[in-house]
Amino acid sequence: MTVNSASERAFLGVEQSLSGQRWVARLDATGENKAISIAQTTGLPDVISRVLAGREVGIGDAKAFLDPTIKTLMPDPSKLTDCDRAAERIALAISRGERVAVFGDYDVDGAASSALMQRFLRHFGLASEIYIPDRIFEGYGPNPTAIGELVERGAKLIITVDCGSTSHESLAEAARRGIDVVVIDHHQVASELPVAQALVNPNREDDLSGLGHLCACGVVFMVLAGTLRLLRRKGDTRAHTFDLLANLDLVALATVCDVVPLKGLNRAFVVKGLLAARGMGNTGLTAISQRAGVNGPVTPYHLGFLIGPRINAGGRIGDAALGSRLLTIEDKDEAAAIADQLEDLNRERQAIEAAMLAEADAEAAMEMASGDGPAVIVTERKGWHPGVVGLLASRLKERYRRPAFAIAFDGNGKGTGSGRSIPGVDIGRLVRKAVESGLLVKGGGHAMAAGLTVQQGRLGDLRAFFEDNAAEAVAGLTTTHQLKIDGAISASGATLDLVDLIERAGPYGAGHPQPVFAMPGHVLKDARVVGQNHIKLSFSGPDGGRLNGIAFRAADTEMGASLLGGRGLTFHIAGSLSADYWQGVRRVQIRVIDAAVAR
Repeated sequence: MTVNSASERAFLGVEQSLSGQRWVARLDATGENKAISIAQTTGLPDVISRVLAGREVGIGDAKAFLDPTIKTLMPDPSKLTDCDRAAERIALAISRGERVAVFGDYDVDGAASSALMQRFLRHFGLASEIYIPDRIFEGYGPNPTAIGELVERGAKLIITVDCGSTSHESLAEAARRGIDVVVIDHHQVASELPVAQALVNPNREDDLSGLGHLCACGVVFMVLAGTLRLLRRKGDTRAHTFDLLANLDLVALATVCDVVPLKGLNRAFVVKGLLAARGMGNTGLTAISQRAGVNGPVTPYHLGFLIGPRINAGGRIGDAALGSRLLTIEDKDEAAAIADQLEDLNRERQAIEAAMLAEADAEAAMEMASGDGPAVIVTERKGWHPGVVGLLASRLKERYRRPAFAIAFDGNGKGTGSGRSIPGVDIGRLVRKAVESGLLVKGGGHAMAAGLTVQQGRLGDLRAFFEDNAAEAVAGLTTTHQLKIDGAISASGATLDLVDLIERAGPYGAGHPQPVFAMPGHVLKDARVVGQNHIKLSFSGPDGGRLNGIAFRAADTEMGASLLGGRGLTFHIAGSLSADYWQGVRRVQIRVIDAAVAR
Protein backbone atom coordinates (compact mmCIF):
# COMPACT_ATOMS: atom_id res chain seq x y z
CA MET A 1 0.00 0.00 0.00
CA THR A 2 1.20 3.54 -0.70
CA VAL A 3 -1.30 5.43 1.43
CA ASN A 4 -0.49 6.43 4.96
CA SER A 5 -2.75 5.33 7.78
CA ALA A 6 -4.56 7.89 9.92
CA SER A 7 -2.26 7.12 12.86
CA GLU A 8 0.85 8.42 11.08
CA ARG A 9 2.01 12.00 11.24
CA ALA A 10 -0.10 14.55 9.40
CA PHE A 11 1.49 16.35 6.46
CA LEU A 12 2.76 19.78 7.65
CA GLY A 13 1.09 18.93 10.96
CA VAL A 14 -2.37 19.69 9.52
CA GLU A 15 -4.69 17.53 11.63
CA GLN A 16 -7.79 19.49 10.62
CA SER A 17 -7.78 21.90 7.72
CA LEU A 18 -10.25 24.69 7.05
CA SER A 19 -12.40 22.15 5.18
CA GLY A 20 -12.16 19.62 8.01
CA GLN A 21 -9.60 17.29 6.47
CA ARG A 22 -6.43 15.70 7.79
CA TRP A 23 -3.52 16.05 5.40
CA VAL A 24 -1.44 12.92 4.78
CA ALA A 25 1.43 12.09 2.44
CA ARG A 26 0.17 9.99 -0.46
CA LEU A 27 3.34 7.87 -0.41
CA ASP A 28 4.42 5.83 2.60
CA ALA A 29 7.90 4.29 2.87
CA THR A 30 7.01 1.51 0.41
CA GLY A 31 5.61 4.04 -2.02
CA GLU A 32 8.70 6.23 -1.74
CA ASN A 33 10.88 3.23 -2.60
CA LYS A 34 8.64 2.38 -5.53
CA ALA A 35 8.94 5.96 -6.84
CA ILE A 36 12.74 5.72 -6.62
CA SER A 37 12.68 2.40 -8.48
CA ILE A 38 10.49 3.85 -11.25
CA ALA A 39 12.85 6.80 -11.66
CA GLN A 40 15.96 4.60 -11.70
CA THR A 41 14.50 1.97 -14.01
CA THR A 42 12.91 4.31 -16.55
CA GLY A 43 14.94 7.50 -16.25
CA LEU A 44 11.71 9.44 -15.67
CA PRO A 45 11.85 12.66 -13.63
CA ASP A 46 11.27 12.29 -9.90
CA VAL A 47 7.95 14.17 -9.89
CA ILE A 48 6.44 11.85 -12.53
CA SER A 49 7.76 8.78 -10.74
CA ARG A 50 6.13 9.93 -7.51
CA VAL A 51 2.81 10.59 -9.24
CA LEU A 52 2.82 7.15 -10.88
CA ALA A 53 3.84 5.36 -7.68
CA GLY A 54 1.01 7.08 -5.83
CA ARG A 55 -1.51 5.79 -8.35
CA GLU A 56 -0.57 2.11 -8.26
CA VAL A 57 1.24 2.08 -11.61
CA GLY A 58 3.69 -0.83 -11.70
CA ILE A 59 7.41 -0.26 -12.22
CA GLY A 60 7.37 -2.22 -15.46
CA ASP A 61 4.22 -0.45 -16.69
CA ALA A 62 5.36 3.13 -16.16
CA LYS A 63 6.63 4.00 -19.63
CA ALA A 64 3.66 2.40 -21.42
CA PHE A 65 1.31 4.19 -19.02
CA LEU A 66 2.64 7.55 -20.18
CA ASP A 67 1.83 6.76 -23.82
CA PRO A 68 -1.52 4.93 -23.92
CA THR A 69 -2.55 3.93 -27.42
CA ILE A 70 -5.77 2.58 -28.87
CA LYS A 71 -3.84 -0.11 -30.73
CA THR A 72 -2.29 -1.58 -27.58
CA LEU A 73 -5.17 -1.15 -25.15
CA MET A 74 -8.22 -1.89 -27.27
CA PRO A 75 -9.23 -5.57 -27.30
CA ASP A 76 -10.94 -7.35 -30.16
CA PRO A 77 -14.49 -5.90 -30.32
CA SER A 78 -15.80 -9.46 -30.60
CA LYS A 79 -14.94 -9.96 -26.93
CA LEU A 80 -17.97 -7.81 -26.10
CA THR A 81 -21.01 -10.05 -25.83
CA ASP A 82 -23.36 -9.49 -28.79
CA CYS A 83 -20.97 -7.06 -30.49
CA ASP A 84 -20.74 -9.27 -33.59
CA ARG A 85 -24.55 -9.53 -33.70
CA ALA A 86 -24.82 -5.73 -33.48
CA ALA A 87 -22.23 -5.27 -36.22
CA GLU A 88 -24.07 -7.75 -38.47
CA ARG A 89 -27.39 -5.93 -38.05
CA ILE A 90 -25.90 -2.47 -38.62
CA ALA A 91 -24.03 -3.74 -41.68
CA LEU A 92 -27.30 -5.23 -42.97
CA ALA A 93 -29.03 -1.86 -42.56
CA ILE A 94 -26.22 -0.27 -44.59
CA SER A 95 -26.48 -2.83 -47.39
CA ARG A 96 -30.27 -2.41 -47.52
CA GLY A 97 -30.19 1.38 -47.20
CA GLU A 98 -32.63 1.23 -44.29
CA ARG A 99 -33.82 4.21 -42.29
CA VAL A 100 -32.35 4.06 -38.78
CA ALA A 101 -33.48 5.78 -35.59
CA VAL A 102 -30.89 6.44 -32.88
CA PHE A 103 -32.48 6.66 -29.44
CA GLY A 104 -30.17 8.35 -26.93
CA ASP A 105 -30.03 9.59 -23.37
CA TYR A 106 -30.25 13.30 -22.59
CA ASP A 107 -26.84 13.71 -20.92
CA VAL A 108 -23.42 14.34 -22.48
CA ASP A 109 -22.66 10.63 -22.88
CA GLY A 110 -26.00 10.14 -24.63
CA ALA A 111 -25.48 13.16 -26.87
CA ALA A 112 -21.95 12.14 -27.84
CA SER A 113 -22.98 8.50 -28.39
CA SER A 114 -25.90 9.55 -30.59
CA ALA A 115 -23.72 11.96 -32.57
CA LEU A 116 -20.99 9.36 -33.13
CA MET A 117 -23.54 6.82 -34.36
CA GLN A 118 -25.27 9.29 -36.70
CA ARG A 119 -21.95 10.51 -38.13
CA PHE A 120 -21.13 6.89 -38.93
CA LEU A 121 -24.51 6.18 -40.55
CA ARG A 122 -24.36 9.43 -42.52
CA HIS A 123 -21.02 8.39 -44.03
CA PHE A 124 -22.72 5.32 -45.50
CA GLY A 125 -25.59 7.37 -46.90
CA LEU A 126 -28.26 6.15 -44.48
CA ALA A 127 -31.20 8.36 -43.56
CA SER A 128 -31.28 8.56 -39.78
CA GLU A 129 -32.73 10.58 -36.97
CA ILE A 130 -31.73 11.05 -33.35
CA TYR A 131 -34.47 10.85 -30.74
CA ILE A 132 -33.67 12.19 -27.27
CA PRO A 133 -36.57 11.85 -24.79
CA ASP A 134 -37.81 14.83 -22.82
CA ARG A 135 -36.43 14.40 -19.31
CA ILE A 136 -39.60 15.70 -17.62
CA PHE A 137 -42.39 14.25 -19.76
CA GLU A 138 -40.82 11.00 -20.95
CA GLY A 139 -38.13 10.19 -18.41
CA TYR A 140 -35.04 8.09 -19.02
CA GLY A 141 -34.76 5.59 -21.84
CA PRO A 142 -37.07 4.31 -24.57
CA ASN A 143 -40.84 4.39 -24.03
CA PRO A 144 -43.51 2.57 -26.06
CA THR A 145 -45.05 5.78 -27.41
CA ALA A 146 -41.72 7.05 -28.75
CA ILE A 147 -40.97 3.65 -30.27
CA GLY A 148 -44.31 3.79 -32.06
CA GLU A 149 -43.56 7.28 -33.40
CA LEU A 150 -40.20 6.19 -34.76
CA VAL A 151 -41.76 3.21 -36.51
CA GLU A 152 -44.49 5.42 -38.01
CA ARG A 153 -41.78 7.71 -39.39
CA GLY A 154 -40.24 4.78 -41.24
CA ALA A 155 -37.50 3.42 -38.96
CA LYS A 156 -36.55 -0.16 -39.90
CA LEU A 157 -33.86 -0.40 -37.22
CA ILE A 158 -33.69 1.32 -33.83
CA ILE A 159 -30.32 1.68 -32.10
CA THR A 160 -30.43 2.74 -28.46
CA VAL A 161 -27.28 4.32 -27.04
CA ASP A 162 -26.60 4.95 -23.34
CA CYS A 163 -29.98 3.40 -22.52
CA GLY A 164 -32.21 0.44 -23.28
CA SER A 165 -30.75 -2.32 -21.10
CA THR A 166 -33.79 -2.34 -18.81
CA SER A 167 -36.46 -1.19 -21.30
CA HIS A 168 -38.44 -4.45 -21.44
CA GLU A 169 -41.83 -2.95 -22.33
CA SER A 170 -40.49 -0.59 -25.00
CA LEU A 171 -38.37 -3.19 -26.74
CA ALA A 172 -41.30 -5.61 -26.63
CA GLU A 173 -43.36 -2.96 -28.45
CA ALA A 174 -40.68 -2.73 -31.15
CA ALA A 175 -40.69 -6.53 -31.53
CA ARG A 176 -44.49 -6.52 -31.78
CA ARG A 177 -44.18 -4.09 -34.68
CA GLY A 178 -41.52 -6.22 -36.37
CA ILE A 179 -38.69 -3.75 -35.81
CA ASP A 180 -35.20 -4.86 -34.79
CA VAL A 181 -33.47 -3.05 -31.89
CA VAL A 182 -29.76 -2.94 -31.17
CA VAL A 183 -28.96 -1.80 -27.63
CA ILE A 184 -25.56 -0.23 -26.90
CA ASP A 185 -25.27 0.69 -23.24
CA HIS A 186 -23.05 0.56 -20.16
CA HIS A 187 -25.44 0.86 -17.23
CA GLN A 188 -25.75 -1.92 -14.68
CA VAL A 189 -28.39 -4.44 -15.61
CA ALA A 190 -30.20 -7.34 -14.00
CA SER A 191 -29.88 -10.93 -15.22
CA GLU A 192 -33.18 -10.74 -17.13
CA LEU A 193 -32.58 -8.81 -20.36
CA PRO A 194 -35.13 -7.28 -22.72
CA VAL A 195 -35.73 -8.79 -26.16
CA ALA A 196 -33.34 -7.27 -28.72
CA GLN A 197 -31.50 -8.21 -31.88
CA ALA A 198 -28.32 -7.46 -29.95
CA LEU A 199 -27.64 -6.03 -26.51
CA VAL A 200 -24.06 -4.82 -26.15
CA ASN A 201 -23.33 -3.85 -22.57
CA PRO A 202 -20.03 -4.75 -20.86
CA ASN A 203 -21.87 -4.75 -17.53
CA ARG A 204 -24.28 -7.54 -18.42
CA GLU A 205 -23.62 -10.64 -16.33
CA ASP A 206 -22.48 -12.83 -19.22
CA ASP A 207 -19.98 -10.33 -20.64
CA LEU A 208 -16.34 -11.26 -19.98
CA SER A 209 -14.67 -8.44 -21.90
CA GLY A 210 -13.49 -6.60 -18.78
CA LEU A 211 -14.68 -3.31 -20.31
CA GLY A 212 -17.30 -2.44 -17.69
CA HIS A 213 -15.51 0.85 -17.00
CA LEU A 214 -16.30 2.27 -20.46
CA CYS A 215 -18.91 4.98 -20.92
CA ALA A 216 -21.62 4.38 -23.51
CA CYS A 217 -19.77 6.34 -26.20
CA GLY A 218 -16.76 4.10 -25.63
CA VAL A 219 -18.95 1.05 -26.18
CA VAL A 220 -20.37 2.65 -29.36
CA PHE A 221 -16.79 3.13 -30.57
CA MET A 222 -16.12 -0.58 -30.02
CA VAL A 223 -19.28 -1.60 -31.90
CA LEU A 224 -18.45 0.69 -34.82
CA ALA A 225 -14.90 -0.67 -34.96
CA GLY A 226 -16.38 -4.16 -35.24
CA THR A 227 -18.86 -2.97 -37.89
CA LEU A 228 -16.13 -1.36 -39.99
CA ARG A 229 -14.09 -4.56 -39.85
CA LEU A 230 -17.09 -6.57 -41.02
CA LEU A 231 -17.90 -4.12 -43.85
CA ARG A 232 -14.30 -4.27 -45.08
CA ARG A 233 -14.51 -8.04 -45.17
CA LYS A 234 -17.71 -7.74 -47.19
CA GLY A 235 -15.92 -5.49 -49.69
CA ASP A 236 -17.66 -2.18 -48.90
CA THR A 237 -15.04 0.36 -49.99
CA ARG A 238 -16.73 3.13 -47.96
CA ALA A 239 -15.53 1.39 -44.82
CA HIS A 240 -11.96 2.35 -45.72
CA THR A 241 -12.77 6.08 -45.82
CA PHE A 242 -14.53 6.53 -42.49
CA ASP A 243 -11.98 7.81 -39.96
CA LEU A 244 -13.23 6.43 -36.64
CA LEU A 245 -10.18 7.75 -34.78
CA ALA A 246 -10.99 11.30 -35.91
CA ASN A 247 -14.19 11.03 -33.85
CA LEU A 248 -12.36 10.25 -30.62
CA ASP A 249 -13.06 13.83 -29.50
CA LEU A 250 -16.65 12.71 -28.89
CA VAL A 251 -15.50 9.63 -26.95
CA ALA A 252 -13.13 11.74 -24.83
CA LEU A 253 -15.90 14.24 -24.07
CA ALA A 254 -18.27 11.49 -22.94
CA THR A 255 -15.59 9.62 -20.98
CA VAL A 256 -14.66 12.71 -18.95
CA CYS A 257 -18.21 13.98 -18.42
CA ASP A 258 -19.62 10.59 -17.40
CA VAL A 259 -16.88 10.37 -14.73
CA VAL A 260 -15.89 6.80 -15.58
CA PRO A 261 -12.48 5.58 -14.34
CA LEU A 262 -9.55 6.85 -16.38
CA LYS A 263 -7.83 3.51 -16.65
CA GLY A 264 -6.83 1.23 -19.50
CA LEU A 265 -8.65 1.97 -22.74
CA ASN A 266 -10.40 4.99 -21.23
CA ARG A 267 -7.04 6.74 -20.80
CA ALA A 268 -6.20 6.12 -24.44
CA PHE A 269 -9.64 7.42 -25.47
CA VAL A 270 -9.06 10.67 -23.59
CA VAL A 271 -5.40 11.17 -24.57
CA LYS A 272 -6.07 10.62 -28.27
CA GLY A 273 -9.48 12.30 -28.10
CA LEU A 274 -7.92 15.49 -26.76
CA LEU A 275 -5.60 15.54 -29.76
CA ALA A 276 -8.63 15.20 -32.03
CA ALA A 277 -10.47 17.99 -30.17
CA ARG A 278 -7.47 20.30 -30.51
CA GLY A 279 -7.61 19.73 -34.25
CA MET A 280 -11.09 21.34 -34.22
CA GLY A 281 -12.52 18.87 -36.72
CA ASN A 282 -15.96 18.82 -35.08
CA THR A 283 -17.72 22.06 -35.97
CA GLY A 284 -20.20 21.93 -33.09
CA LEU A 285 -17.59 21.06 -30.47
CA THR A 286 -15.44 23.93 -31.71
CA ALA A 287 -18.38 26.34 -31.48
CA ILE A 288 -19.31 25.42 -27.92
CA SER A 289 -15.63 25.55 -26.89
CA GLN A 290 -15.37 29.09 -28.20
CA ARG A 291 -18.65 30.07 -26.56
CA ALA A 292 -17.45 28.65 -23.23
CA GLY A 293 -14.28 30.75 -23.40
CA VAL A 294 -11.84 27.86 -23.69
CA ASN A 295 -8.34 29.31 -23.90
CA GLY A 296 -5.42 27.25 -25.12
CA PRO A 297 -5.47 23.53 -25.98
CA VAL A 298 -8.55 21.59 -24.86
CA THR A 299 -7.97 19.76 -21.56
CA PRO A 300 -10.05 17.33 -19.45
CA TYR A 301 -10.96 20.31 -17.25
CA HIS A 302 -12.43 22.13 -20.24
CA LEU A 303 -14.44 19.06 -21.24
CA GLY A 304 -15.76 18.35 -17.75
CA PHE A 305 -16.38 21.82 -16.36
CA LEU A 306 -16.88 24.19 -19.30
CA ILE A 307 -18.10 22.25 -22.35
CA GLY A 308 -19.99 19.39 -20.70
CA PRO A 309 -22.32 21.52 -18.53
CA ARG A 310 -23.33 23.59 -21.55
CA ILE A 311 -24.15 20.53 -23.66
CA ASN A 312 -26.03 19.12 -20.68
CA ALA A 313 -28.09 22.29 -20.25
CA GLY A 314 -30.40 21.43 -23.14
CA GLY A 315 -31.29 18.06 -21.64
CA ARG A 316 -31.76 19.53 -18.17
CA ILE A 317 -34.06 22.48 -18.79
CA GLY A 318 -34.53 22.98 -22.55
CA ASP A 319 -34.57 21.05 -25.80
CA ALA A 320 -33.03 17.68 -24.97
CA ALA A 321 -31.84 17.18 -28.56
CA LEU A 322 -29.74 20.37 -28.74
CA GLY A 323 -26.55 18.69 -27.55
CA SER A 324 -26.61 15.81 -30.02
CA ARG A 325 -27.64 18.17 -32.83
CA LEU A 326 -24.70 20.45 -32.06
CA LEU A 327 -22.23 17.55 -32.19
CA THR A 328 -23.44 16.33 -35.60
CA ILE A 329 -23.83 19.50 -37.69
CA GLU A 330 -21.23 20.83 -40.12
CA ASP A 331 -22.57 24.35 -40.74
CA LYS A 332 -20.60 26.91 -38.68
CA ASP A 333 -23.43 29.46 -38.45
CA GLU A 334 -25.92 26.85 -37.26
CA ALA A 335 -23.37 25.53 -34.76
CA ALA A 336 -22.80 29.03 -33.40
CA ALA A 337 -26.55 29.57 -33.04
CA ILE A 338 -27.02 26.34 -31.08
CA ALA A 339 -23.99 27.16 -28.93
CA ASP A 340 -25.63 30.50 -28.09
CA GLN A 341 -28.85 28.72 -27.14
CA LEU A 342 -26.98 26.32 -24.87
CA GLU A 343 -25.08 29.19 -23.28
CA ASP A 344 -28.37 30.94 -22.43
CA LEU A 345 -29.86 27.69 -21.09
CA ASN A 346 -26.76 27.10 -18.99
CA ARG A 347 -27.11 30.53 -17.36
CA GLU A 348 -30.76 29.78 -16.65
CA ARG A 349 -29.76 26.39 -15.23
CA GLN A 350 -27.22 28.05 -12.94
CA ALA A 351 -29.87 30.39 -11.52
CA ILE A 352 -32.32 27.51 -10.95
CA GLU A 353 -29.58 25.42 -9.38
CA ALA A 354 -28.52 28.18 -6.98
CA ALA A 355 -32.06 28.57 -5.63
CA MET A 356 -32.61 24.82 -5.32
CA LEU A 357 -29.19 24.25 -3.77
CA ALA A 358 -29.93 26.71 -0.98
CA GLU A 359 -33.06 24.70 -0.07
CA ALA A 360 -31.35 21.33 -0.46
CA ASP A 361 -28.35 22.36 1.60
CA ALA A 362 -30.55 23.65 4.41
CA GLU A 363 -32.38 20.31 4.50
CA ALA A 364 -29.14 18.33 4.37
CA ALA A 365 -27.60 20.45 7.13
CA MET A 366 -30.56 19.62 9.39
CA GLU A 367 -30.12 15.90 8.64
CA MET A 368 -26.41 16.12 9.44
CA ALA A 369 -26.97 18.08 12.66
CA SER A 370 -27.83 15.01 14.72
CA GLY A 371 -24.96 12.64 15.47
CA ASP A 372 -23.05 11.49 12.41
CA GLY A 373 -26.01 12.12 10.13
CA PRO A 374 -27.52 9.64 7.66
CA ALA A 375 -25.33 7.32 5.60
CA VAL A 376 -27.04 8.57 2.44
CA ILE A 377 -28.37 12.11 2.25
CA VAL A 378 -31.84 12.29 0.69
CA THR A 379 -33.26 15.76 0.02
CA GLU A 380 -36.61 16.38 -1.64
CA ARG A 381 -39.02 19.14 -2.50
CA LYS A 382 -42.21 19.55 -4.44
CA GLY A 383 -41.72 21.84 -7.42
CA TRP A 384 -38.00 21.36 -7.87
CA HIS A 385 -36.90 21.17 -11.50
CA PRO A 386 -36.23 17.46 -12.19
CA GLY A 387 -33.51 18.34 -14.69
CA VAL A 388 -31.30 19.87 -12.02
CA VAL A 389 -31.55 17.28 -9.23
CA GLY A 390 -28.39 15.50 -10.40
CA LEU A 391 -26.40 18.68 -9.93
CA LEU A 392 -27.84 19.11 -6.43
CA ALA A 393 -26.86 15.56 -5.54
CA SER A 394 -23.34 16.18 -6.80
CA ARG A 395 -22.94 19.37 -4.76
CA LEU A 396 -24.28 17.69 -1.59
CA LYS A 397 -22.00 14.70 -2.12
CA GLU A 398 -19.00 17.02 -2.40
CA ARG A 399 -19.99 19.08 0.63
CA TYR A 400 -20.86 16.24 3.02
CA ARG A 401 -18.60 13.53 1.56
CA ARG A 402 -21.21 10.82 1.40
CA PRO A 403 -23.72 9.55 -1.19
CA ALA A 404 -26.55 11.99 -1.81
CA PHE A 405 -29.89 11.98 -3.63
CA ALA A 406 -32.08 14.92 -4.61
CA ILE A 407 -35.70 14.20 -5.56
CA ALA A 408 -38.19 16.49 -7.31
CA PHE A 409 -41.84 15.67 -6.59
CA ASP A 410 -44.70 16.67 -8.86
CA GLY A 411 -48.25 17.50 -7.81
CA ASN A 412 -49.26 13.83 -7.90
CA GLY A 413 -46.62 12.66 -5.44
CA LYS A 414 -44.33 11.15 -8.06
CA GLY A 415 -40.67 11.89 -7.45
CA THR A 416 -37.88 11.98 -10.01
CA GLY A 417 -34.51 11.73 -8.32
CA SER A 418 -30.82 11.51 -9.04
CA GLY A 419 -27.95 10.34 -6.87
CA ARG A 420 -24.18 10.72 -6.78
CA SER A 421 -21.79 8.58 -4.77
CA ILE A 422 -18.31 8.44 -3.31
CA PRO A 423 -15.69 5.82 -4.24
CA GLY A 424 -16.44 2.60 -2.40
CA VAL A 425 -20.26 2.88 -2.40
CA ASP A 426 -22.00 1.50 -5.50
CA ILE A 427 -25.28 3.39 -5.65
CA GLY A 428 -26.27 1.83 -8.97
CA ARG A 429 -26.43 -1.55 -7.25
CA LEU A 430 -28.15 0.05 -4.24
CA VAL A 431 -30.89 1.54 -6.44
CA ARG A 432 -31.41 -1.71 -8.36
CA LYS A 433 -31.81 -3.53 -5.06
CA ALA A 434 -34.40 -0.95 -3.98
CA VAL A 435 -36.30 -1.56 -7.23
CA GLU A 436 -36.22 -5.31 -6.61
CA SER A 437 -37.51 -4.67 -3.07
CA GLY A 438 -40.53 -2.79 -4.45
CA LEU A 439 -39.54 0.58 -2.97
CA LEU A 440 -39.07 2.33 -6.30
CA VAL A 441 -41.18 2.61 -9.42
CA LYS A 442 -37.99 2.29 -11.43
CA GLY A 443 -34.30 3.07 -11.15
CA GLY A 444 -30.82 2.25 -12.34
CA GLY A 445 -27.38 3.61 -13.07
CA HIS A 446 -23.79 2.76 -12.28
CA ALA A 447 -21.47 2.87 -9.28
CA MET A 448 -21.08 6.64 -9.04
CA ALA A 449 -24.42 7.91 -10.39
CA ALA A 450 -27.99 6.67 -10.45
CA GLY A 451 -31.53 7.79 -11.17
CA LEU A 452 -34.81 6.74 -9.60
CA THR A 453 -38.55 7.26 -9.58
CA VAL A 454 -40.35 6.98 -6.24
CA GLN A 455 -43.81 7.62 -4.83
CA GLN A 456 -43.86 10.11 -1.97
CA GLY A 457 -45.47 7.61 0.37
CA ARG A 458 -42.43 5.31 0.09
CA LEU A 459 -39.85 8.00 0.85
CA GLY A 460 -39.51 7.10 4.52
CA ASP A 461 -39.07 3.43 3.65
CA LEU A 462 -36.45 4.37 1.04
CA ARG A 463 -34.43 6.37 3.57
CA ALA A 464 -34.52 3.43 5.98
CA PHE A 465 -33.48 1.07 3.18
CA PHE A 466 -30.48 3.24 2.30
CA GLU A 467 -29.48 3.37 5.96
CA ASP A 468 -29.74 -0.40 6.38
CA ASN A 469 -27.82 -1.18 3.21
CA ALA A 470 -25.16 1.55 3.10
CA ALA A 471 -24.42 2.64 6.69
CA GLU A 472 -21.56 0.22 7.28
CA ALA A 473 -19.79 1.02 4.01
CA VAL A 474 -20.24 4.78 4.37
CA ALA A 475 -19.08 4.77 8.00
CA GLY A 476 -15.84 3.08 7.00
CA LEU A 477 -15.21 5.71 4.33
CA THR A 478 -16.17 8.86 6.23
CA THR A 479 -14.70 8.26 9.70
CA THR A 480 -11.53 10.14 8.80
CA HIS A 481 -11.51 12.70 6.00
CA GLN A 482 -8.06 12.68 4.48
CA LEU A 483 -6.49 14.78 1.76
CA LYS A 484 -3.60 12.96 0.13
CA ILE A 485 -0.64 15.20 -0.68
CA ASP A 486 1.79 14.26 -3.45
CA GLY A 487 4.54 16.64 -2.34
CA ALA A 488 5.47 20.14 -1.21
CA ILE A 489 6.42 23.05 -3.46
CA SER A 490 6.91 26.79 -3.16
CA ALA A 491 5.39 29.53 -5.30
CA SER A 492 8.73 30.03 -7.05
CA GLY A 493 8.96 26.30 -7.76
CA ALA A 494 5.55 26.21 -9.46
CA THR A 495 6.84 26.64 -13.00
CA LEU A 496 5.45 25.85 -16.42
CA ASP A 497 8.14 23.18 -16.76
CA LEU A 498 6.77 21.49 -13.62
CA VAL A 499 3.21 21.70 -14.98
CA ASP A 500 4.35 20.09 -18.23
CA LEU A 501 6.05 17.27 -16.30
CA ILE A 502 2.93 16.62 -14.26
CA GLU A 503 0.75 16.59 -17.37
CA ARG A 504 2.90 13.81 -18.86
CA ALA A 505 1.34 11.47 -16.30
CA GLY A 506 -2.19 12.64 -17.15
CA PRO A 507 -4.95 12.91 -18.10
CA TYR A 508 -6.40 13.01 -14.62
CA GLY A 509 -9.92 12.28 -13.46
CA ALA A 510 -11.94 9.47 -11.91
CA GLY A 511 -9.64 6.64 -10.81
CA HIS A 512 -6.52 8.67 -11.64
CA PRO A 513 -6.68 11.72 -9.37
CA GLN A 514 -4.99 15.02 -10.13
CA PRO A 515 -1.77 15.41 -8.12
CA VAL A 516 -2.18 17.61 -5.07
CA PHE A 517 0.72 19.72 -3.83
CA ALA A 518 1.07 21.65 -0.61
CA MET A 519 2.60 25.11 -0.40
CA PRO A 520 3.84 25.55 3.20
CA GLY A 521 3.72 28.92 4.92
CA HIS A 522 2.64 31.24 2.11
CA VAL A 523 1.26 34.71 2.76
CA LEU A 524 -2.13 35.51 1.28
CA LYS A 525 -1.72 38.80 -0.58
CA ASP A 526 -5.18 39.10 -2.13
CA ALA A 527 -8.54 37.33 -2.14
CA ARG A 528 -11.71 38.37 -3.93
CA VAL A 529 -14.92 36.78 -5.22
CA VAL A 530 -15.23 36.29 -8.98
CA GLY A 531 -17.80 34.57 -11.18
CA GLN A 532 -20.14 32.06 -9.54
CA ASN A 533 -18.82 32.02 -5.94
CA HIS A 534 -15.20 31.45 -7.00
CA ILE A 535 -12.32 33.13 -5.14
CA LYS A 536 -9.36 34.64 -6.98
CA LEU A 537 -6.21 34.45 -4.86
CA SER A 538 -2.61 35.61 -4.80
CA PHE A 539 0.18 34.17 -2.64
CA SER A 540 3.72 35.11 -1.73
CA GLY A 541 6.21 32.42 -0.71
CA PRO A 542 8.97 32.53 1.91
CA ASP A 543 11.53 33.07 -0.88
CA GLY A 544 9.56 35.94 -2.40
CA GLY A 545 7.96 33.96 -5.24
CA ARG A 546 4.42 34.89 -6.26
CA LEU A 547 1.63 32.64 -7.51
CA ASN A 548 -2.00 33.24 -8.41
CA GLY A 549 -4.71 30.78 -7.53
CA ILE A 550 -8.41 30.06 -7.83
CA ALA A 551 -10.73 28.31 -5.38
CA PHE A 552 -13.82 27.17 -7.26
CA ARG A 553 -17.26 27.41 -5.60
CA ALA A 554 -15.61 28.28 -2.30
CA ALA A 555 -17.00 31.71 -1.41
CA ASP A 556 -19.81 30.31 0.76
CA THR A 557 -17.65 27.73 2.57
CA GLU A 558 -15.75 27.93 5.84
CA MET A 559 -12.47 27.81 3.94
CA GLY A 560 -13.66 30.57 1.64
CA ALA A 561 -14.63 32.81 4.55
CA SER A 562 -11.19 32.35 6.13
CA LEU A 563 -9.40 33.16 2.88
CA LEU A 564 -11.56 36.19 2.10
CA GLY A 565 -10.83 37.55 5.57
CA GLY A 566 -7.21 36.43 5.68
CA ARG A 567 -5.22 38.95 3.65
CA GLY A 568 -1.76 39.27 5.14
CA LEU A 569 -2.02 35.99 7.09
CA THR A 570 0.14 32.93 6.50
CA PHE A 571 -1.50 29.73 5.27
CA HIS A 572 -0.56 26.24 4.20
CA ILE A 573 -2.24 25.82 0.79
CA ALA A 574 -3.13 22.56 -0.97
CA GLY A 575 -4.14 22.32 -4.60
CA SER A 576 -3.33 21.22 -8.14
CA LEU A 577 -1.16 23.09 -10.61
CA SER A 578 -2.35 24.00 -14.08
CA ALA A 579 -1.53 26.33 -16.93
CA ASP A 580 -3.87 29.29 -17.29
CA TYR A 581 -4.15 31.15 -20.58
CA TRP A 582 -4.88 34.86 -20.28
CA GLN A 583 -4.73 37.14 -23.33
CA GLY A 584 -2.59 34.57 -25.11
CA VAL A 585 -0.03 34.33 -22.31
CA ARG A 586 0.45 30.96 -20.56
CA ARG A 587 0.88 31.20 -16.79
CA VAL A 588 0.92 28.82 -13.86
CA GLN A 589 -1.88 28.90 -11.32
CA ILE A 590 -2.89 26.70 -8.40
CA ARG A 591 -6.45 25.44 -8.08
CA VAL A 592 -6.88 25.64 -4.33
CA ILE A 593 -8.84 22.76 -2.82
CA ASP A 594 -7.91 23.19 0.84
CA ALA A 595 -6.03 25.43 3.25
CA ALA A 596 -4.90 25.58 6.85
CA VAL A 597 -3.75 28.47 9.01
CA ALA A 598 0.02 28.13 9.49
CA ARG A 599 0.91 27.82 13.17
